[in-house]
This record gives sequence, structure tokens and C-alpha cells, in this order.
Amino acid sequence: MSYELIAALMFSSMMLLLLTGQRVFGAIGFVAVVAAFMLWGDGGSEMAFSAAMKLMKWYPLLTLPLFIYMGYMLSESGIAEDLYKMFHVWSGPINGGLAVGTIGLMVVISAMNGLSVAGMAIGATIALPELLRRGYDKIMITGVIQAGSSLGILVPPSVVLVLYGMIARQPVGKLWLAGVFPGLMMASMFIIYILIRCKINPALGPALPVEERRFTLTEKLKLLQAGILPLLIFFSMTGLFLMGKTNLTESSAVGAIAATLAALIKGRLTARVFEDTIRKTLAISNMFMWIILAALCFGAVFDGLGAVKAIESFFVGRLGLGPWEILIMMQLSYILMGMFLDDTAMLVIVAPLYVPLVKVLGFDLVWYGVLYTITCQIAYMTPPFGYNLFLMKAMAPKEISLTDIYRSIIPFVVVMIFALAIVIAFPQIALWLPDQVYNR
Repeated sequence: MSYELIAALMFSSMMLLLLTGQRVFGAIGFVAVVAAFMLWGDGGSEMAFSAAMKLMKWYPLLTLPLFIYMGYMLSESGIAEDLYKMFHVWSGPINGGLAVGTIGLMVVISAMNGLSVAGMAIGATIALPELLRRGYDKIMITGVIQAGSSLGILVPPSVVLVLYGMIARQPVGKLWLAGVFPGLMMASMFIIYILIRCKINPALGPALPVEERRFTLTEKLKLLQAGILPLLIFFSMTGLFLMGKTNLTESSAVGAIAATLAALIKGRLTARVFEDTIRKTLAISNMFMWIILAALCFGAVFDGLGAVKAIESFFVGRLGLGPWEILIMMQLSYILMGMFLDDTAMLVIVAPLYVPLVKVLGFDLVWYGVLYTITCQIAYMTPPFGYNLFLMKAMAPKEISLTDIYRSIIPFVVVMIFALAIVIAFPQIALWLPDQVYNR
């Protein structure tokens, strides 16, 4: 049996196991270990052990549980709810203002958490009921929350970019900086779309009634205090890192400590909040670590087979495709897989194949990390089986149907595809900031 056929058999077996509903790390790890034993006998047992040791020795992995802890602490302690009230008062007087404020909330939550699920949960439980009560169009605001929550995997500290950095062997700091401008650009494009649409049809996003706008300037400024603690946390974490005062791991520790102190200052650091935060942090962190372990083992087997060179030969030699055509095909495959899998599963399944191929084709791996992340955002909001669609359905009120959710996301997916095309056409949007920081 040729190595190409073995690689194809491994990949198809893994996909089959995933379709049966098996856990991602179990399916990937099982196929990798079985293939290693069948190919190299007893020597194959060293692959899983080697992958585990590589994982445990990767110092930046400490950032993963610390950033997750920080996000859940801010969420569980109610600081995110305070932020929404601030956005509510300041942006409410314009048509579509509360939807714009929701995007602003999502950007801040993304900068404090790094997970799209957290943004979705906060948006669905805090913002969505309020927007419905204010007479906002249910289809538009459902799309707003889904699109806004997707920013969590692009705006630093993105947990997904940490995983990509681990697998692609790229500096996480560079990846985070590369996600800043594309993330803010995408958030700005969402806001522009909302404002234009509500300008054309004000009924979609009515402004706050006059009697609810009667806040003095002093009262409005006082409400801005809700943003002081998150801003201080973000500066203590990211600002110190950008100034070179802390490294990546130290920054994550600073962020976790700052989030705990913020909850304490607010008087919300109860035993229950602390316990819930720890439990959720451990659950998510352990899930990611098992997935990375399985991915490293799977990638080691693929490297041993020379599967990457076989794929390169197939695309370039047999099909005669150019680098850009291959890149576009890879992005399309992410969108297809995103109908069935979440972003982490997609990364660990195809990264052993795509990352070395991207490097061979001459593309920058940091830039490609941003492309991967944006494409994943598009992928799991694409009907019929997008991951975010079903998360939204699980969290949304009963009056919002699955059909409403499908319809809501279409214009935002179009905006995201446009943003992806811009980043592909102009790589410096992603690469300028990390180049400035790392080359100074």
C-alpha cells in the first residue's frame, strides 16, 4: 500500500469517526495511534509519548488556562453586564444604536476572553432580550450577536490563535498582533452595515424613546466607569506585553490576577463565582489540551508518511494549480468542514496538512493564521450545519426560529467574505503591526 493511500485512509477514517459523534480528540488520537502501530510496530508507541512531552514542555501553553480564567471571571462576576449598560446609554439615541453597542460589547468581551462561545452566551443572555424588548428586528439582531461573537477567535487574546501558534510553530504574540487590525476592521464593517440598514429602514432598529435619553452629561460620564476596569485589565495585559515589560505567559497571569481584583473591587467575588469560574476554566482547558495532544500525534504520523509532499505534488504537479489557486481551495475546504465541525476541530484535522503546504508555497504563516481564523468565522456561521447557528438556537428565546437564524446571518457572512478578500489582497493589514513591534 502506498503512503499516499495510507494518508487518505487515515484522513477518511478520522472523518468517519467524527461523523459518528465521537469526541474530537478521541477520533484523531485513535486513528493516529493505530496508524503508528501498524506502520512502525512497537516503535510507533513513542509517537504519542513524544507528543505529550512536546505539549508539556511548550511554555506558552500556560497562557491558555489563564486567559480562559480571565474571561470567565469577568463574565461570571457581571462586569460584562455593566459594560452593556454603558453602551446602551451612549449609543441608544441613534437608529440601530443598541445593535452598534452590542458589537462594541462583543469587541470588548473578545479582548477579555478569546472565545466565541463566551461572547455568544453574553450576547444571547444580556443583549438579545433587551433588543427584542426595544422593538428591534429579531432577524437583524440575531445576526448581530452571531457576527459579533465570532470576533472572539480573532481579536487578541484569541485562544484559537494560541492553538494555531502551537501547531504551526509560530510566535503567539505575532499572531495576536496580526489579528488586531483585521478584527477591528471587521467590527467596523459590521457597524457600518447596521447603521446604513437602519438609516434606510429605521423600524429595524428604533432609537431609544426621548424620555429614556434624559441623562445629564455627568450621569453619562459616570456610566463610563463601567469601562474603566475592563480597560485597565486589557492595558495591564496587552499594553505591558506590547511595551516589552512582560512576555506572553506573564501577560496572561497579569490578566487573570487583574480580572480577579476587578471582581473583588466590585464586591462580586463570591465563593460561587470563584467555583464556577474554576470549573469552567478546567473543563475548557482540559478539552483544548487533549485536542492539541491528539493533533500533535496525528501530525507526527503524517510527517513520517511524507503526506505533505504527496499533496503538494498532487496539486502542483498533477493538477497544475498555482499557489493562489491552492490557497483559495484550502479556504473553501474550511467553509465546507465548518458546516459540521467547530474551529478547533478544523484546525487540528487539517493543520498537519495545510501548514507545511502553505510554507512550501511561499506564504507567510502568521498571515495565513489570520486567514484561517476569518475563514473559520465564516464557516461555522454558514447554513445548514454551521456550529454557531445551533449554539444560537440553543440560547435564543422561543420566538426566534432556526429559519430566522439562517436568514439573519446571510448579510454578515457577505461582509465577512468581503473582509477576507481584503486581507488576502492586502496582507499588510495583518502583518504591519507585528512587523512594527517585533522588528523595532
